[in-house]
Amino acid sequence: MTRGDRQELAKLARLRERVAKADASRRAAELKADFEQQIAAIYSFDDDDVWRASRAAVSEETDRANAAITQRCRELGIPDEFAPSVASGWISRGQNAAKGRRDELRRVAYTRIDQLEKDAKHEIARRSLEVQTELVAAGLTTTDARTFLETMPTAEQLMPPVSAADFEQAIPGRVQPRAIGP
Repeated sequence: MTRGDRQELAKLARLRERVAKADASRRAAELKADFEQQIAAIYSFDDDDVWRASRAAVSEETDRANAAITQRCRELGIPDEFAPSVASGWISRGQNAAKGRRDELRRVAYTRIDQLEKDAKHEIARRSLEVQTELVAAGLTTTDARTFLETMPTAEQLMPPVSAADFEQAIPGRVQPRAIGP
């Protein structure tokens, strides 16, 4: 492969990286829009034969129960306007009827989608770098140049795992608990 070939391929790799990252952003927007549609959905009992039949059955049973309650209230001398009753109805949104729940779900979904987008962009950049590195490495002619190319540390090497205990100890003025005993 000639030097010119490698340069052209590296340019193409960078262009493909930019387009792939734009695609990741577009996909994140699609996922958010789809999620918004899901939490905004309202389901009418008329949308499904099973739902319609179930609502009708519950409505009939409610009517029967209220007739029995009304009869008993009359036997007990309770005026109709003070009589208790049972009610049933169709809840068209489930948990999503509550704004607080929708907000909570939205925060969780958007955080996850944003992380997916970041992960995708990172993987795109990593793969682009691999291609570009291979192109450069193919043109290197000395052992020193190849060795130099491999000296870049990884994020894992530079950022060791942390624990909550590490951060507890880092809080200024925090008194560390003492062991109890002799």
